[in-house]
Amino acid sequence: MVLERLGRGGQLPHWYSALRDQGILPNLDGKSLGSVLEMLFVAVLETKFYFDSPLVPFKVNPARGVDIPDLQLGIKSPSENYCTSEPFFSAYERLLGNEHDAVILLTDYQTQKAHPPLKVRIIDYQYLRGSQIADFRLCGIARHCRTRMRSRMETELKKAVRFLAYINQSDWEAKRLLRLLTAASDDEVKRTVAYIRAEYEQDVKKRSRAGREPLPVGSMSRIEDILQVSPHILGVINAADNWVIEIHKDFGRYPNDNEWERFMRSPLDGQIGMSYALQWRYNFGRIFR
Repeated sequence: MVLERLGRGGQLPHWYSALRDQGILPNLDGKSLGSVLEMLFVAVLETKFYFDSPLVPFKVNPARGVDIPDLQLGIKSPSENYCTSEPFFSAYERLLGNEHDAVILLTDYQTQKAHPPLKVRIIDYQYLRGSQIADFRLCGIARHCRTRMRSRMETELKKAVRFLAYINQSDWEAKRLLRLLTAASDDEVKRTVAYIRAEYEQDVKKRSRAGREPLPVGSMSRIEDILQVSPHILGVINAADNWVIEIHKDFGRYPNDNEWERFMRSPLDGQIGMSYALQWRYNFGRIFR
């Protein structure tokens, strides 16, 4: 039996009998539920779809970064907050995605855990190619930069890509630099800088009234210094690169040869949200809403 093989010590999992007889699970945390769904998914694949395949029995090894190595397939099981935590290997995953595809199983765990016994359902699902498991917005900006710079500005493109990989989108200055990176002309850069100046002045007043921490010294002046460089897009890229150096120091490395080659041929078709906090936080909300 598949579940016996996948269970500890070659035994059926402790939750199996109650699930089979009553359709319920013990009071599991989200991570444990993910493991249960993973085992059940593999069991269904083996018994319903791959029963006569030489690939069977499947190995399950999430520690390697891919849940079913034989199929080069991952399994993600977010609940109604649409988020999962995933291992961090490289900041450039944010743009390049995974090297394997994944099935995304959306569950109603967050609703059901408040009403024991636990009866979890899969309420929706999606299949994502590896390149789609990347940040939707950042990939769009990366495509824009690659189209604009690939032929004559490779050094600048690498700086832009590094910034996109390492950006903290909650950082005031980085968020504005990201907006400037999409500007198509010097005039648009000027207009955007003027708009940012107005935002800055409003934000300073709001923070002062609320007694909140002021914006970092020099944030606005560094953005306005962009206009001293011609063409202005070079000023934007240099400011973005300086932000990475200032914030991330040696951690903020340029893409290696393999990552760069993948970037240049990637469709850059990310479909999810990705942010970093010790691990990747994947947000699948965009593909289910």
